[in-house]
Amino acid sequence: MGIFDGLMGNATQHDNEAIEKKLVDVLVPGERVSLAFKLVRDLIVFTDFRLILVDKQGVTGKKVEYKSIPYHSISRFSVETSGHFDLDAELKIWISSAELPAETLQFRKDKNIVAVQKALAAALIK
Repeated sequence: MGIFDGLMGNATQHDNEAIEKKLVDVLVPGERVSLAFKLVRDLIVFTDFRLILVDKQGVTGKKVEYKSIPYHSISRFSVETSGHFDLDAELKIWISSAELPAETLQFRKDKNIVAVQKALAAALIK
């Protein structure tokens, strides 16, 4: 079911230690992964200090973009859940006083969007 969920755009929770090994060149000394979700080939990673969005690009996925958003920079976020006919759920993140969201993440009728928004809310409250 995990592979099928990934192909359908559903986020699946991943092992923190495995993600830390993959991001060894991105994480600073002492930074730990608290929660990680895989969305097809991409990752949403919550660490002690920031949100890291890993975007694998191209057919082979060799080109990778790492977006780092410190929690203190996030001014607000919104979650739009999926409905009966609209199967997409959406998470939007605003940075500082920006009028438009800096990031919009799409999920396909996904229950894990609730876990992602809870993790983001918990990180912002700290």
